[in-house]
Amino acid sequence: MKLSDFFYELPVDLIAQHPLEQRDCSRLLCLNKLNGEINHRIFSDITDFFEPDDCLILNNSRVIPARLFAANNKKYVVEIFLLHAVRKNVWECLVKPGKKAKIGEILYINEIKIKIIDVLENGNRLAEFIFDNINSDIYDMLEKIGNVPLPPYIHEKLENSERYQTVYAEKNGSVAAPTAGLHFTPELLEKLKQKGVKIGYVTLHVGLGTFRPVKVENPLEHKMHSENYFLPNETAELINTTKKLNKKITAVGTTVCRVLETVGMPMVEQSGETDIFIYPGYEFKVIDRLITNFHLPESTLIMLVSAFSEREKIMNAYNEAIKEKYRFFSFGDAMFIY
Repeated sequence: MKLSDFFYELPVDLIAQHPLEQRDCSRLLCLNKLNGEINHRIFSDITDFFEPDDCLILNNSRVIPARLFAANNKKYVVEIFLLHAVRKNVWECLVKPGKKAKIGEILYINEIKIKIIDVLENGNRLAEFIFDNINSDIYDMLEKIGNVPLPPYIHEKLENSERYQTVYAEKNGSVAAPTAGLHFTPELLEKLKQKGVKIGYVTLHVGLGTFRPVKVENPLEHKMHSENYFLPNETAELINTTKKLNKKITAVGTTVCRVLETVGMPMVEQSGETDIFIYPGYEFKVIDRLITNFHLPESTLIMLVSAFSEREKIMNAYNEAIKEKYRFFSFGDAMFIY
């Protein structure tokens, strides 16, 4: 297995720069993972593939406005990108330029103070947020002063930041959206429920590492990023029951896939960090089907979907999507591998 095995040429004009007006009107490429057969549908048709007592598992993490602009006492502007909370009001973050964020430096956003309390080995900073009101909620504060970070390949301004959230986003913590879920509407989820489909939730907070490229020709030498997750008891019981009934478990997105495959069977309530790296040759323990978007070439995510089907079938499907002018990446169209 080589990194170049997962490369494909993508015309720049196929990188979606904005979401469609109607979420569930995205196109849906349906791939039979066994025989490689491809069908072209609309995302709202996804209900046709479900039967009563099948289950659908969603990631309810919510993207936080993690991109901030602060100033030091000389009014020099500094960009702060929050990565994850270390403890109450203390975050690991990227700061640019780093020379303006030495230990002890105080940065300001309006009446809020941000104190740099440590410089980590990887160059990231630990920053403490200091409020006049000790009971202030940092997430409420971020909604007022922060910006929702978009992936580096999206260059157009997003007019409505809620379009980079799933309709069921609930738990604050991601710095990038679990994009496979962006296609669902409340009405579509209700239609699935009316059909007898059981819906469960996990939480995996998507980190900046999801955009980190693989830089080694042998993917096995790649160090996978780690992300926090939580699988609640009701979801664990739902999956266990679905397995006993011999019904299908569908993961919405690679984030859900990583949580479920980390926990394994039988499912139990669990929280922790996962750095699971799924690539061809991996034997799936939990999921039967996967809803996902189209991923960047040579990424760990295209390796994951290649493990779920076969590399040749996935690359053929991607080439077909390019030929049919599907929209790619975060705001792009969807793929259903069954």
